[in-house]
Amino acid sequence: MSISPQRLKALADRTDDRIDYSDIPELDDAFFETARLVQPSQKTQITMRLDAEVLDWFRAQGKGYQTRMNAVLKAYMLTHGKR
Repeated sequence: MSISPQRLKALADRTDDRIDYSDIPELDDAFFETARLVQPSQKTQITMRLDAEVLDWFRAQGKGYQTRMNAVLKAYMLTHGKR
């Protein structure tokens, strides 16, 4: 998803008192008692051979296509169990 420069400027110029937080629940002490820090996993750069139409399809989805490819592969891994 892309955001126009005009929209980014409008958001940057907005003061905190104009932000609607009504749909965000307050974080109470109970939340922090069970909260834990989760670090994103480290990525490893590889060389991989793909069918041209597979790569073209993902690239056509726009920026972040490699992240989406990783998400598809991770979902497959989780569905079929880590080995």
